[in-house]
Amino acid sequence: MAIIAGISDASSSIALSKVHLAPLGQIWSELSPQSFEAAGAYLTAHVHPALWGSLGETLLAWPVWAVLAPMGLLLLWLGAKRRRRRVQYA
Repeated sequence: MAIIAGISDASSSIALSKVHLAPLGQIWSELSPQSFEAAGAYLTAHVHPALWGSLGETLLAWPVWAVLAPMGLLLLWLGAKRRRRRVQYA
């Protein structure tokens, strides 16, 4: 998703001849207004109102790729197979 959002931002920037980065809040509210409102109501009621307030407004103003890319990289890192080191004795 982050790659698709980055390509979309790049192509719209080229078409507009200026930098255009679509904010997460705008895209989310356009694609699924019900889930956007439900997430805001849930976080305000059950977690903490400030989480949806100032922190949420800051995060929702960031470009989509800037929010999704670190989350995707974290999931890749968590899901990567680790090599087990074997102790070899002489």
